[in-house]
Amino acid sequence: MHFRRRIPSLTALVTLEAVLRKKSFTTAATELGVTQAAVSRQIALLEEEFGQPLFVRKHRAIEPTAACINLGATLAKSFADIAESVEALQSRSQDVLTIGATVAFSSFWLLPRLAEFRRANPGILVRVISQDSPIALDDGEVDVAIRYGVPPFSDSTVIASHGDVICPVCSPDYLRRRGDGPLVSADEFIETDVLDRSWYSWAQWFSLTGANLEIKPSLRFNHYTETIAAARAGQGIALGWRMLVGTFLEDGTLVQVDGAELAAEDRYNVIVPVKAKRSNARDLAAAWLTASLHG
Repeated sequence: MHFRRRIPSLTALVTLEAVLRKKSFTTAATELGVTQAAVSRQIALLEEEFGQPLFVRKHRAIEPTAACINLGATLAKSFADIAESVEALQSRSQDVLTIGATVAFSSFWLLPRLAEFRRANPGILVRVISQDSPIALDDGEVDVAIRYGVPPFSDSTVIASHGDVICPVCSPDYLRRRGDGPLVSADEFIETDVLDRSWYSWAQWFSLTGANLEIKPSLRFNHYTETIAAARAGQGIALGWRMLVGTFLEDGTLVQVDGAELAAEDRYNVIVPVKAKRSNARDLAAAWLTASLHG
């Protein structure tokens, strides 16, 4: 398509977009780094080519015509799209790192520590993909991920693994209200009610710890992040995965109840795609995640 024969000078169109946005020939000239006369000349060339005025000149003001406004809206969108494409292209020429993890792991473990990695590696652009459904690694979108499960995995290589311990947790205020002692049926239990049973239910907890206690959770959530938010708000007792709630246990917004603990069967695994090309950013991230996981 010979579009160059069908559109006016790009310089003139850029000038027109600036004038419409700034609503002033003078201010547009300042932004573009040219004289007001040069701006007026570009607008005059466009008006000559279109065969109609683009602005109604008033005393110390300009008013765009309806046709000019329509053209300006198209120009603004087109230039924004061009700028976005150029920025994306420039970003790909830099070190870009994409990390994948579950929503809970990203929120509770990764994000509080990510600032440390970014400070140590200011040239790396970081993108985090958080989702509870399995993260596909075959499309090359993710450079390194944290996957909960038991290796090996067919689509990835495991760099490091770490287990976890589960224990009942609640807010200090709830603990003061209930007092010390073992869990009882009268306690308010918060359940993470999801299809993925890697999140233990209270029934599993009592079965695996050998406790003979029948309970009915008074509050249920389909995301672990909400379960922990409710526990921190004093609404009951939740099952706390120490790797995830460790920050809250350290700052005192959560406390352990009962003292019983259970080692989780699966593990957190730092993985990289089998087919991925090695990069400096990925290697740095994998090393940092490994050190942080075991730190």
